[in-house]
Amino acid sequence: MIKPGPPANLVPVDLDEVAATVRFALKRIQYRPELVDGCLAETGLTISPRP
Repeated sequence: MIKPGPPANLVPVDLDEVAATVRFALKRIQYRPELVDGCLAETGLTISPRP
């Protein structure tokens, strides 16, 4: 399910508009690490450093 906001309300004119909207949404997520942590926790996966 897409939550309310720019991606959910988008009626794109072209692929460039879709790409710009996705970049904007990902940029917002970048500054909310708790969202990424929550999504990762739901998968049961863990992050470990590369050898």
